[in-house]
Amino acid sequence: MLFSLPTLTPRNSVACLFAVALAVSACGPGERPGPDAQPRSDSPPTAGARPTSELPAATPVRPTASGALPTSVPAPTATLHPLTIAAARMRDYAGSELVIEQTLAPGVNYERYIASYRSDGFKQLSLLTVPRGVKPATGWPVIVFNHGFIQPAIYRTTERYIAYTDAFSRNGYMLLRPDYRGHGSSEGPARGGYGNDDYVTDVLNAVASVRRHPDADPARVGMWGHSMGGYITLRAMVINPEIRAGVIWGGVVGSYPDMLFNWGRSPAVATPTATQSSSWRNVLLRDYGTPDANPGFWASISANTYAADLPGPIQLHHGTSDASVPVQMSITLDRQIRDAGGGVELFTYQGDDHDISRNLGTALNRSVQFFDANVKGRA
Repeated sequence: MLFSLPTLTPRNSVACLFAVALAVSACGPGERPGPDAQPRSDSPPTAGARPTSELPAATPVRPTASGALPTSVPAPTATLHPLTIAAARMRDYAGSELVIEQTLAPGVNYERYIASYRSDGFKQLSLLTVPRGVKPATGWPVIVFNHGFIQPAIYRTTERYIAYTDAFSRNGYMLLRPDYRGHGSSEGPARGGYGNDDYVTDVLNAVASVRRHPDADPARVGMWGHSMGGYITLRAMVINPEIRAGVIWGGVVGSYPDMLFNWGRSPAVATPTATQSSSWRNVLLRDYGTPDANPGFWASISANTYAADLPGPIQLHHGTSDASVPVQMSITLDRQIRDAGGGVELFTYQGDDHDISRNLGTALNRSVQFFDANVKGRA
């Protein structure tokens, strides 16, 4: 499927302030990624976007505290780098029929399966949950759930994020959690999340696949992402206008220049030698130069540059003591979406960690209510 993006209509964010009792009995994901890895006290929701015609103009250098980004990007050509948003929009994400590979023990009010689909010719496994009960006339609303970095060799489709997926599945959502290629028993090489478009491609094919399911409502699809999965969620939404809303926890949602210079313990090397690391950061710097020297390229691969194209609102959650992904990434993205005229909410959790483990129930309640308002409740 080729996507032609419509003009964004700014949407006001929806406050999520009432509690829902959730059973949170499973372990958190325990993810601790690095940039090269292949509270009871929390802020109120932000409200009221400030519409503008485009992202704020700025000198295209390293991102500043204002979150300003360059807006000039190369025109689409056949030679675009696969990481560019323009190149991603040219691709066909047809997915395939979901095939039930294994029936798992059911949840409290939903069925659980391992299901497969095809992406770039590879067989990809995923966790699929389907609510019990009377199906809505148009089908069940859908959440595509993007997990964070887990070592591909130890990843298992049925492990981790159990309480997280349960929170959505038990509240009337069909849920699909793609493995990503090379993870566990899924086919293909696991080349990492940031130096190529593999995992985003797998997720967009997952969206197309679950929308084909006879019990799904193809017009009501939301997306949730944690850490690296937040990076995937933001990119997927500026590529595919059929994703109604997104929720991102502890997301790697900075621009590529921000990821280069403001994330991780070791700074990127501007002119790496052959003996230095072949990380995605140094490879891109070697091939395309620094953001100062080649701002158009770095803007073209950053989803943040396209904040005005988001097809629906985003809710951001981040612990202020997150040791894996800086909270400033979410704060900056919140400002960028507002300046672009979009709908956004930001919740920060004082002293909480990458998994928001101290405020897990609160964050899950807010996420469910946000999807209820912006996916389930939308005709």
